[in-house]
Amino acid sequence: MSNEIPLKVEKKGHIAWVTLNRPAKRNALNIATLEQLLEVFGDLDKDDHVRVIVMKGEGKSFCAGLELSDLAGLIEKTTADYREKLRRFIVYGQSSANIIAECHKPVIAAVHGYCVGGGVDLVCACDIRLATKDALFSIRETRLALVADLGTLQRLPKLIGESWARELALTGRDFSGEEALKIGFVTHLCENRESLLEKAGDVAEEIAANSPLAVQGVKDAMRFSSEHGVSAGLKYVAQKNAAILISEDGFEALTAAMEKRKPVFKGR
Repeated sequence: MSNEIPLKVEKKGHIAWVTLNRPAKRNALNIATLEQLLEVFGDLDKDDHVRVIVMKGEGKSFCAGLELSDLAGLIEKTTADYREKLRRFIVYGQSSANIIAECHKPVIAAVHGYCVGGGVDLVCACDIRLATKDALFSIRETRLALVADLGTLQRLPKLIGESWARELALTGRDFSGEEALKIGFVTHLCENRESLLEKAGDVAEEIAANSPLAVQGVKDAMRFSSEHGVSAGLKYVAQKNAAILISEDGFEALTAAMEKRKPVFKGR
């Protein structure tokens, strides 16, 4: 039995660093990784001390996609009843990306090296994406006679627009960190992994310094508006702010501004 731990979690202050930890496999996603993603993000979502999550990859790459041996094991049978079991497994796999998108805490993806297939699914579910100049992305499923099914086709068009998303998904071609920056998939491009993690930490610290109620409210309101439209989104955020404005953090922000000092937020 393997003692491999596919994910590592380290908490530094209000930031949780989640590391894909299969470097010998370029952090390819296996069933154990999907299972642990659900466990880890479920726990971090409930941890009131954690305000921001950074996801990164150990070794030479962020994520090389789905473990091909696991994929081969899934398609050995062709009976009708097995197809239904396979559909249910795919839905279960989707939950591992959904839990990232639905996490109340902002999630930053720090991408270096390869980020293909399932790796793109994961970073599409994140709130902010940073990359190194040598990063290489690919929605590679069409090359394997598959349809990307963990969320890229649903989330990517909202991030970079329909035209770019369709070209990249239909061709399955590689695109660089430079192109990812150009089309708006990532917000910052770094020289190397060291500077990437430094930048990710800086962005995370900047977010963590803000009121957790407001930060989580922003994520929630933007997700709701994306799903339900502007009109419903405005009504939703009005209700949310009516609660936040009379919170302890709200009073602290006002008091700190009047006293000309940096506010200290407690998330309540």
